[in-house]
Amino acid sequence: MSKKHPVIVITGSSGAGTTTVKKALESIFYRQNLRPVVIEGDSFHRYDREDMAAQVERATLAGQNFSHFGEDANLFDRLEALFREYGETGGGQRRFYLHDQDEARVHGERLGLELEAGRFTPWEAIEQGTDLLFYEGLHGLVKTERVDLTRYADLKVGVVPVVNLEWIQKIHRDSAERGYSMDEVVDNILRRMPDYVKYITPQFSETDINFQRVATVDTSNPFIARDIPTLDESFVVIRFKNPDIRQTDFSNLLSMISGSFMSRRNTIVVPGGKMGMAMEIVLTPIIRELMARREAS
Repeated sequence: MSKKHPVIVITGSSGAGTTTVKKALESIFYRQNLRPVVIEGDSFHRYDREDMAAQVERATLAGQNFSHFGEDANLFDRLEALFREYGETGGGQRRFYLHDQDEARVHGERLGLELEAGRFTPWEAIEQGTDLLFYEGLHGLVKTERVDLTRYADLKVGVVPVVNLEWIQKIHRDSAERGYSMDEVVDNILRRMPDYVKYITPQFSETDINFQRVATVDTSNPFIARDIPTLDESFVVIRFKNPDIRQTDFSNLLSMISGSFMSRRNTIVVPGGKMGMAMEIVLTPIIRELMARREAS
């Protein structure tokens, strides 16, 4: 952890809602006139798109599981080194994963290189003079025998839907956007499950705050769901690991967010449509405190 160079971690699996948190934090950074360095978790995968497909095929033929969730498919040591170095000096090394050709073109023009979608940019030093590091991805709070990323995070936030809702989101995304059949999607879910249990789920015991989306419609069989439940068909359960975190004023939260209620002494429930608003209300004073501590250090 670092007073001078704070590290904020948003961790959650694909489709969990980390994008909503990212937008809320970007709004806070803008209003507070902060300059973050943004780190995308995909950039610390070990393999590019083509090599990852080859690794999965090789593992499948050998009767083994291999997924983006697991340690062998990621550079946990380099991510830990970045968190540590940024906390100490405000510096570090990063790269970008190029999800599509538009991203390849933008980074290619920036670097003066010919780049392709599905690959990584070269490693490069992050810019100097940033106010904080903001990580968003799958593995920001991973702990293994070799690494412990939780040691370097000043604010740890988890974003996770209930598992059936997560599966519905994945099924619809992979079918509609990537052209997979239902059997292929189910095989993918099963293949990832051991790594999900080992590396993803334990992170949510390390978070300061969890935002968990719970649908208010029937998701009991995610494999036959015709559509993804909307935010307005959901509640968001916000759990604080320490109910006194940054002197959180639960009475104020309840008064500001219509339809919210307390379910436990450290848990507030808000309507799904108010998820972004709730995130800004909860996280703004915490980030202000981190910045005040930074200025005082």
